[in-house]
Amino acid sequence: MERGIEYDRAAFNTWKYRHYFEFDSLKSDKNISVRCTLCIGRKLISTSKNSTSNLSKHLAHCHKNVKLTENPQDPLTDVTAVATISTSTGQTSDGPTPAKQVKLDIRATGLSAAELKKLVAVYIVEDMLPISTVDSESFRRIVEKIPTKSGVKLPQRKSFVGYLEREYDKMNSNLKATLEEAEFVSTTADIWTVNNKSFMGVTVHWINSTLQRNKAALACKRIRGSHTYDVIGAEIEEIHSSYGLQGKVIATVTDNASNFAKAFRVCQPCHLESESENEEGDDEEPTFTDVIEALSAASGDAQFSLPPHYRCASHTINLISTSNVDKHLNSCADTKAVYRSSIAKCSALWTKASRSTLASEQVEEVSRRKLMVPTSTRWNSLYEAISRIITIPLNELNPLCVKLGIKCLNEREYQFLKEYCTVMKPLTVALDILQGDECTYRALLPTLTSLMSKTLALKDDLSRMTASLPDVIVKAIKTRFDAVLDSQEGLLAVATCPKFKLRWLRDERRREYVKELLITECRKAAPATENTNVSQIPASPAEMDFFEFQNQPTESFSAEKEVTDFLRSGYELEILNQFPNLKKMYMKYNSPTPSSAPVERLFSLGGLVLSPKRNRMSDRRFEKLLLMRYNHCFSPKENNKT
Repeated sequence: MERGIEYDRAAFNTWKYRHYFEFDSLKSDKNISVRCTLCIGRKLISTSKNSTSNLSKHLAHCHKNVKLTENPQDPLTDVTAVATISTSTGQTSDGPTPAKQVKLDIRATGLSAAELKKLVAVYIVEDMLPISTVDSESFRRIVEKIPTKSGVKLPQRKSFVGYLEREYDKMNSNLKATLEEAEFVSTTADIWTVNNKSFMGVTVHWINSTLQRNKAALACKRIRGSHTYDVIGAEIEEIHSSYGLQGKVIATVTDNASNFAKAFRVCQPCHLESESENEEGDDEEPTFTDVIEALSAASGDAQFSLPPHYRCASHTINLISTSNVDKHLNSCADTKAVYRSSIAKCSALWTKASRSTLASEQVEEVSRRKLMVPTSTRWNSLYEAISRIITIPLNELNPLCVKLGIKCLNEREYQFLKEYCTVMKPLTVALDILQGDECTYRALLPTLTSLMSKTLALKDDLSRMTASLPDVIVKAIKTRFDAVLDSQEGLLAVATCPKFKLRWLRDERRREYVKELLITECRKAAPATENTNVSQIPASPAEMDFFEFQNQPTESFSAEKEVTDFLRSGYELEILNQFPNLKKMYMKYNSPTPSSAPVERLFSLGGLVLSPKRNRMSDRRFEKLLLMRYNHCFSPKENNKT
C-alpha cells in the first residue's frame, strides 16, 4: 500500500487529463505503462511518473478532434484514486468502489439507406452525370467506403431511377403548392434546337411576402413540327395551366422572334374582349355558321389566351448594336470603307488564330492571352472581341499580322476601332445589367435613360468618323423601346422600388405624373373602406336637411399619405413592409424580368445534360433531370432564390 500511496502523489495522478488513461503496470521506479481509453484497442503507452509529456503529445496527435474535458475530481484528496492504483498493481484494499472512467464513444453511427441515396442523387443531378454512374464498379467501391448502417447498400440503376422519379414528383408537388400561394408571377419562354430536336423552355419568377425573389423552371418540353404561332401559344398555355397559373401571370418575356410576337398578339385576352364588344354593339342581322365547318377549322384563334407579352430588352439592345449600327456605318460615306476594311482585317485575325495552333501561340506571346472570337448567339461578343484586339499596341499588332500573313491595320482603321468600342461600351454595360440574374423589371427604364444620356455625352470625344453614331443609337433606343419608355407598368415598377423611387427622373413634370400614377394605382390596390372613422354627431332631421355635406373619399387621403410617406422614407427594400399597398404593387410589377436570360441559362444547362454520349436518353427523362438541376431539387431553400 505504501508503494501505491507513493505513486498516487506522482505527477501522472495529479494531471487534469488523468481520466483518459488507465494504469496498466509499473515498469520501473521512474516509468509506468498506461492504456488510452480513447484509442480503439486501448493503446499501451509508456510514461514517466513525474512527467506527462508523452501522454500530452499522444492526445495532441491522435485525438486532436476530441474536445477534452478536465477531471472534475482532485486525485490528491480522493481516496478512490489510491484504491484504483492499488487494485491495478495487484494489491487489495477495503476502500470504496473505484470511480468509473469517462469514455468517449467514437463509433460512427453510419448513414441510413435514404441518406445514402440522397447523397448520391445530389452528386448525380447537381454534376449532371449519367445515371449509369451508380452501376460503375469504381464508383461503388468509393461508396462502400462511406460508413453506413448494417445492410445498407447503394441500389442498382433501375431502383435508383425509381427513386429519382419519386423525388421529381415530390419537387413538382412542392413547386405547385408554392406557386399556389404566390399572388403574382411572371414567366420567360423560348425554343431551343439541339441534335435535330426542339424544346420549349419556360421559367417562372415571383416575389414572396418577405420580398425575396424566387425562380424555378416549369418545363423544357419537346415540341414537334413547325414553330408556328399557334403551336407556341398552345404549348405556353398548357404549361401555365398545368401549374395553375391562370390569372396570375403578369407577363411572359420572350425574344423578338416573329412567331412569338404573333402568338401573343393574336391570343391576347383583350383582343378577344374587344371583338366581343364590337359584336355586341353592331345592329347587323345575325349570321348563321355551319357548326361542323367551324369545329373542323384548323385555326387556333380564340382556342386559348396568353398573358401580356414583354419583349426581351437584352435582345432589343443587341438588335440596336448590330442591325441599326451596322446599317448606319454601311450607309455613311465617311465610315463605310473604314468600317468594312477594319472588320475584315479583324475577322482574318480571328480566323487565323482559331484555326492554327502556331498562330494562336504567336498571338499569346504578344498579347499574353488568347483572342476572343465573336459568335452570333452571345451578346456583347463582337465588342469584347474587338476590345481584345485594340489592347495590343499598333506597333506590336502589325508585326504580328506580318508573321501570320494577313493585312495590317493602318492608323485610321485602328483609331476607328477604338472609337467604335468607346461608343458601344455603354450598350454592353446596359446588357450586362439587364441580363443579370438579380435584375428585375425595375431596372429597365433607369438603365435605358442612363444609356441614352451616357451615349450622347460621348459625342465631344469622337472624331468625324463616328461623331454621328451616338445620335443613331439614341434614336434607335427611342424607336425600339417606344412602347416601354412610357408604359405604366415600367414606371410603377421603378417608382415602387425604394432604391429608385422618383430620383432617376430629371423632368419635374414627369415626376409629378409618376407620383399621380402611384397615388391612383395605390388607391386601386387599397381595399375598399367605408367611412367608419368619422364621428357621427347627433342632429335633428331639420338640421341635417339645412346643411349640405359632400362625401369625402377617405381612401384617397390615405393613398396620398402612403405615397408621400414612402417617397420621404429610406432606400432599403425592407421599407416596403411599412406600406402594404405599395408593397403589393412592387411584388406585382417587379415579378417580370427585363430579359429572357433565365430561360437561356436553362438551355445552357440542357446542353450539359443532353451530351452526345447521352443522345439515347428519353425526352421526358431529360426534362426531369434538367428541371431537378435548375430548381436544385435536393437543396431548394439555399439555391432557388435570385
